[in-house]
Amino acid sequence: MYLLAFLYQVATFIIPAIVILTFAHYLFRKEFDKYLDLKFPETTSIGNDELLPLKLQAHERMIVFVERINPSNVLVRLHHQGISVADLQSLVINEINSEYQHNITQQLYIGDETWNVIKRLKEDTIAMVGNAAKGLASDATGVDLSKRILQHISLMQENPYDLTLTMIKGGIH
Repeated sequence: MYLLAFLYQVATFIIPAIVILTFAHYLFRKEFDKYLDLKFPETTSIGNDELLPLKLQAHERMIVFVERINPSNVLVRLHHQGISVADLQSLVINEINSEYQHNITQQLYIGDETWNVIKRLKEDTIAMVGNAAKGLASDATGVDLSKRILQHISLMQENPYDLTLTMIKGGIH
C-alpha cells in the first residue's frame, strides 16, 4: 500500500518533468545549435575547400623551412669573413630555432608523421652543428666548421634534407 502511494507521488513529479524537458528540448534545440556553431565554427563550418589553400601554404612553408635550415644554405647565408667557430655555431643554431618558431603553427595543416620528421630534422641539424664544433681545434675558424659540417653531409648515403622535401611533397598529393 505504501509502495503504491510512493510510486504515485514519484510519477506526479517525473511525468510532468519529462514533458517539460521534452518541450524545452524542441523549443531551444535550434538556438543551442546556433550557439555551438558560433562558439566552435571549426568543427562545423570549415570544409575542404577552405582547408586546401591552408594545407598547400603550410607545405610550401615547410619546404622553405627545410631549405633554409639545410647547412649548405644556412652556412652560406650566415658566414662572413673571420667569424669564429663559436659565433658561427651560435648564429646557425639561433637561425634554425628562429625559423622553426616562425613555422611551428604549420603543424596544424600537415600530417603528424611529416611534422615529426621535420622536427627531428631540425633537432638533428642542431646536434650536427654542435658535434662538428666540438671536434675542432680551439683556433679553428667558421670556415673550418662549415667544411666539417658539409663534409659530414656529403658522407651520408642519403641526404636527409632531400628525403624530407620528398616526404613533404608527397603529403600534398
